[in-house]
Amino acid sequence: MKLSDFDFDLPDALIATRPARPRTAARLLVATPEAMTDGQVTDLTDWLRPGDRLVLNDTKVIPARLFGTRTRPGAVGEGVAKIEVTLLSPDTDGQWQALVKPLRKVKEGEEIVFSPDLSAKLTAKSDGQAVLAFNLEGAAFDDALSVAGQMPLPPYIAAKRAADAQDHEDYQTVFAAHSGAVAAPTASLHFDQALLDALAAKGVEMTRVTLHVGAGTFLPVKVDDVSAHKMHAEWGRVSTRAAEEINATKAAGGRVIPVGTTALRLIESAARGPGQIAAWTGETDIFITPGFTFDIADGLMTNFHLPKSTLMMLVSALMGVERMGDVYDHAIAQGYRFFSYGDSSLLLPNGA
Repeated sequence: MKLSDFDFDLPDALIATRPARPRTAARLLVATPEAMTDGQVTDLTDWLRPGDRLVLNDTKVIPARLFGTRTRPGAVGEGVAKIEVTLLSPDTDGQWQALVKPLRKVKEGEEIVFSPDLSAKLTAKSDGQAVLAFNLEGAAFDDALSVAGQMPLPPYIAAKRAADAQDHEDYQTVFAAHSGAVAAPTASLHFDQALLDALAAKGVEMTRVTLHVGAGTFLPVKVDDVSAHKMHAEWGRVSTRAAEEINATKAAGGRVIPVGTTALRLIESAARGPGQIAAWTGETDIFITPGFTFDIADGLMTNFHLPKSTLMMLVSALMGVERMGDVYDHAIAQGYRFFSYGDSSLLLPNGA
């Protein structure tokens, strides 16, 4: 398929820069092959059945964007340079892969100071990325990062406004538990504890998995033939308990509905055949495009995605390219808010 198959015109005014408040006040577009229904996220209790299972990604976003200075004692001209850093992923030795801008202004061995407590030395750089060794580790690093860092808002929000203190709450799910993501599993931002409790009271089960969402989720597809695109890798884990819960739901005839494309990509990576999933830990670069066979997911709750993005390809694989075109035409006509802080959809390819 061609990249143009996943393109559409989106009015700039529909790009959300702040979330709905309360979280559950966001709109929800429920789409089946035959119908579309407009509602709110609180309506999930009407669409999900006892015995259904939501799969939630419990990754925790770190304040991965840092602003600091590089100083060269005694230097003339560029003795002090302002440096922006976006942390990407930790290495096994405790150092961090990072984007550094402007990278050309920092030499290997030089120090970048972010706050009185937090600094890092650039230990290596290649292919536009750098490796940083921080002066702190463990809880001390986490504490210093929480003070010095900003939430890594997606480029389409950051282009409109700077991150602020409110984003520390808004850009984090209420069930975030395991630090490591540099982007939020945004479909999960619509849940609060009251909605989780209401779903549980109805008999909807919930399973938590972990996929640390990387900055690669925002990388554009640059090839016209989408099969030639190289998907970024992200670390994830499906525990033994999670696999057992999902298998039990499939065996009992319940629906397994991941919340967000990250949860869907993870459980399909861990699938071992139709209706069967096993415990799994590792990096996944699964690329889901039309023609993909879904072994585990019976539906998907997800936000509205960028034109020509890998996520637009994923939802088109689930519902069909033509149907997703209809869904997005409806969402735009009805004024749904798009992207990370926008509204949500519940996609049910086998009907309600």
